[in-house]
Amino acid sequence: MPGDAQSGERPRGDIEAENAALRREVASLKEQLAKALARIDELERAGKRQAAPFSKGPPKADPKRPGRKRGEQYGNWYCRARPTKVDETYDVPLPARCPECGCTDVDPLAVEEQFQTELPRVEPIVRRFRLHIGVCTRCGTPVQPRHPLQTSDALGAAASQLGPNALALGVDLNKAYGLSWGKVAAFIERAFRLKAAPSSYCRAAERLADRAEPTYEVMIRSVAEAPAVHADETGWKVGGHRWWLWAFVTKAVTVYRIEQSRGGDVAEEILGVDFAGLLGRDGWAAYDRLTEATHQSCLAHHFARAGEILKIACRGAARFPHAVIRVLKAALDLRDRRDEISEHGFAVTRGRIEHAMDRLLAWEPTWEPNAAFRNHLDSERPHLFTFLYHPEVEATNWPAEQAIRPAVITRKMSGGNRTARGAHAQEVLTSIVRTAVQQGRDCIDLFARAFCSPYPVDLGLAHGPSG
Repeated sequence: MPGDAQSGERPRGDIEAENAALRREVASLKEQLAKALARIDELERAGKRQAAPFSKGPPKADPKRPGRKRGEQYGNWYCRARPTKVDETYDVPLPARCPECGCTDVDPLAVEEQFQTELPRVEPIVRRFRLHIGVCTRCGTPVQPRHPLQTSDALGAAASQLGPNALALGVDLNKAYGLSWGKVAAFIERAFRLKAAPSSYCRAAERLADRAEPTYEVMIRSVAEAPAVHADETGWKVGGHRWWLWAFVTKAVTVYRIEQSRGGDVAEEILGVDFAGLLGRDGWAAYDRLTEATHQSCLAHHFARAGEILKIACRGAARFPHAVIRVLKAALDLRDRRDEISEHGFAVTRGRIEHAMDRLLAWEPTWEPNAAFRNHLDSERPHLFTFLYHPEVEATNWPAEQAIRPAVITRKMSGGNRTARGAHAQEVLTSIVRTAVQQGRDCIDLFARAFCSPYPVDLGLAHGPSG
C-alpha cells in the first residue's frame, strides 16, 4: 500500500532506494575492510622479517635485466687506471711447454704488463717520548713539554698510549661504519696486530668530541647562515629512553643533534628563530615555528601517502589520490624541463599546475582517508611548489633523509647511546664524518689532527675545503 503523507509513512520507493544505497555502501565498506585487514597482516608479517629489511614484496614475474643497458644507454666506460708509481716488478717468463698439447716449441710474441695494488702487512710502530720535565723557578709551576705526535700528557701508570692514527681509525670505524667498540678493537688487533681494550677507543671518542667542540659550533653557525637547508628527524635512544636525532643538511655541511625534544625549539636552536632561508622538510608541524623561512614540503611524503591510500581505496575513492599524483608528477616534470623551455613558458605551466592543485583542494571527499589527506595538502599548499620558484631547494627532502639513513642503521645495530655524554660525542663526531664525505676530506686525518692538539681545535669544515 503506497505511503500516506498524512499518516507520516514514507513512500515504498524511497525506502527501497535508500536500502539499495545502504547495501552498496556496506559492500564498499566490506571491500575496504578486507583490503585494510590484508594490508595490516602484510605489515605485521613484514615487521617480523628483519633478516631482509630491504625486501619490498614478492619478486616481479618479468623483472628488468640486471646490469647496465646496452648501446648508448650504457654510460661511460671505466677501468682501473694504471698506477704511476711501481714499487716491485716481477718478470714472468713463457712456460716451457704449451699447456694445451705439451709441445716445447713456443714462440714469444710480446711482453704485456699487468699491475696489482696490494696492502702491505702492517706492523705497529712504538714511539717513545723522552719528556724533559722541569719546574718554574719563579712560581714553582711544573713544566712539561709536548711533542706534536702525542695524544695525551698522561704519565706514570697511564704513560702507554695509542697513537693518533690508531685512535682516529677506531673512532671512524664506530661513527662512520657503525661497528661496536668491541668489533673495532677486534678488527684493529686482527688487521694491524695492535691490541687495545674496547674502552680505550670509547674514551678516546669522548675526548675527541671535546677537542672538536669548536668545529661543531662553527658548523652549526654555518648551517644557520646557509641559503638553503634540509632538515629531518628520527627516533634515538639514550640510556634506554626515547630521544630524537635531528639532521640539518646544506651543500657543504651536515649537523646532527641529539635532543630529548622533537619540538620546534630544536630547529630554532640550530637555525635561529629568525632563519629566513629556504627550508626543505617533511610535514612535521615543529618546522612551522620558523615563520621567516621559505618552506618546501617534501613531495615524496605526499606520493607515499597517496600510494598507501590507493592500497585500500575502492572504486571512486581512488580518484583523489590518483589526481594528486598526476599534479605532483607534472610539477616534477616541469622542474626537469626548466632549461628546455622559455622563462615565460615555464611560468605559464607552473601556474596551470598550481591551479590544478587548487581545484583538487576544492574537493570535499567523504571517505575519511581522502578527507584527511586533502586537509593535510591544504595546510601544506603554500609550500608544495617552492622548488619551482627557487631551484636551490629540492622538491623532496632526500638530502636530509640520506643523512638520516646511516644514523638509522647505527641505531638498529647499537640501540643508541648509553649516556648523554656519549650522545654528545655521537652528534659531534658523526657531523664531522658526514661533512668530511660531502667535502671530499679524509676524516681520519682530521681526527688524528684533533687528537694531537692539546687544546680544542677548529678543523675548518664550516664552508668546505676552500672556505
